[in-house]
Amino acid sequence: MPRPYRVAVIGHTGRGNYGHGLDVVWNSFDNVQMLAVADANDKGRAAAQQRLKARNAYADYRQMLKKERPQIVSVATRFLDEHRDMVVACAEAGAHVFMEKPMARTLAEADDMVAACERHHVKLAIAHQTRYSPRLQRAKELIADGRLGDVLEMRGRGKEDSRVGGQDMMVLGTHILDLMRFFAGNARWCYARVGVVGKDGVRPITKADVREGGEGMGPIAGDHITAMFGFDRGVTGHFASQRSQRRAGEPDRFGLQVFGSRGVIQCTTGSLPPVHFLADPGWFPARGKAPWQEITTAGIGKPETLKNGGLGQGNVWIVQDLMEAIEKDRQPKGSVYDGRAALEMILAVYESQRQGRPVELPLKNRRQPLGML
Repeated sequence: MPRPYRVAVIGHTGRGNYGHGLDVVWNSFDNVQMLAVADANDKGRAAAQQRLKARNAYADYRQMLKKERPQIVSVATRFLDEHRDMVVACAEAGAHVFMEKPMARTLAEADDMVAACERHHVKLAIAHQTRYSPRLQRAKELIADGRLGDVLEMRGRGKEDSRVGGQDMMVLGTHILDLMRFFAGNARWCYARVGVVGKDGVRPITKADVREGGEGMGPIAGDHITAMFGFDRGVTGHFASQRSQRRAGEPDRFGLQVFGSRGVIQCTTGSLPPVHFLADPGWFPARGKAPWQEITTAGIGKPETLKNGGLGQGNVWIVQDLMEAIEKDRQPKGSVYDGRAALEMILAVYESQRQGRPVELPLKNRRQPLGML
């Protein structure tokens, strides 16, 4: 690819805006020519053009793609109902994509996005920043070196805040499920229960419980979700987002634990998230036989050598990898296929609830399961 990269940004002020910094990440690169920004909102478009120092601005992203012919586009809006059309339009214009998560509303939409990227030979990187963290790379190396022993199971939870249940699973659970795949590969099956907490306990969802989620994500349901996923080599993964008593100011349980025959790895999300290792086959730190040890970029128990730049730093690492993927003609570390696979795990939860049994992945049903209750 010739340098500098010709870049454009698509946002939508008032409908997902510009995601978690997927616009301003380009200000960190010298080898970028910021061509234009597209935003249907007049004020938002003007503000974005100013902060990005973009040469041009458009109300219609399709017009921008046709006139500017960028090489890379940030599909930055958080609203999922626009993702499919934006990504397909970028691919048809020959532009590689850096896009906000989650990927889409349905697997049919995700399939269209994958097909468009394949047909036009473009790369797509999705904003699952944690899989790019050097701390997670050290954790994965620890597993490869046998320090964790055999991986037996994984346990993840959403933030379980006001979005608890369906919205939590889509907005934040996508990170946790992507991390399960980061450690264990593709999920092969899912068995889940989706319920509603009431006075007499938890009852299964019905069609009447389906509601429209925020951020254009389509239908969601339930505030008591428990799911089990099966991976290769007998590894199981558990995900939950459940409404329960929680006092103001108490820390959430958002994160993932990986349990092995020789210890435990615990992590949350971000560019330099807290990651810890417990070298105890019994998984019982209270016995005092082994303390939790921090995993940093430098390794177990070593001082961190990098400053925590938050999601912005994670975005920089994603863009750097995307540029390298373009130049070397490989898939990004968090590709269009990874984005679809995380979405598939989310929708498999609803499909298992709909069918009342475990379901195999990839799912045969590419529609939104909640619309079929």
